[in-house]
Amino acid sequence: MNQNTIPKKIKAVIFDFDGTIVDSEDNYYEADRLLLKSFGYDFTKDMKKKYVGIGNFPMMQDIKKVYNLTAGVDELLLLKNNLYLDLARKQTIVFPEMKIFLKLLHETGYIIALASGSSQIILNELTDALGISNFFNTIVSTEAVGKGKPDPAVFIYAGEKISVSSDEIVVVEDSIYGVEAAKRAFMRCIAVPYLTEKPLADIFYKADLLFEDGMKSFTGEKAFEWVSNIQ
Repeated sequence: MNQNTIPKKIKAVIFDFDGTIVDSEDNYYEADRLLLKSFGYDFTKDMKKKYVGIGNFPMMQDIKKVYNLTAGVDELLLLKNNLYLDLARKQTIVFPEMKIFLKLLHETGYIIALASGSSQIILNELTDALGISNFFNTIVSTEAVGKGKPDPAVFIYAGEKISVSSDEIVVVEDSIYGVEAAKRAFMRCIAVPYLTEKPLADIFYKADLLFEDGMKSFTGEKAFEWVSNIQ
């Protein structure tokens, strides 16, 4: 029997984007640093850590509050997106093993979605520029639901868009907020931490499959085998 005809317990896989499919965190840090520099503030990599995975809009809400900025959140987001896109167009890398995973899922008939805290305009432009947009049945941003991770809304929304129930979905995430959002959506989760300094946060151990050393230990074949063997 061809694998395409085997009934599957898991019908869909929802991917995070930044830090999961693409190595974009350095670009985002630089965009944040340049943004705050324009207002006269320093922004270090240690200061960035608490924002990894929560999404751009809630981050800008917090940045505005912390630094008492006069600019509105929408204006800050637009400025940051423009800075980020200038950087991303020059240097964004798709993780090779994650691309293998995407190809295996696509070739065997799984529904694939993208659910990210990045702005929709960034997701659309970069997935197209990187030649991976064809893998996805739908691409959604937390902008559509008005709530960033760890709120599960974006994953629930993505599931509704592809008409697949939570118990038939696996989420692939790199951050503590993303893993928490997936579990709160009652979806299985593969965790591939972007920040791998030990000890890992406890939430990572609630994932159904954890690659403790992140991309250093992740393989597309192993992830695909795990998904396809779920009964």
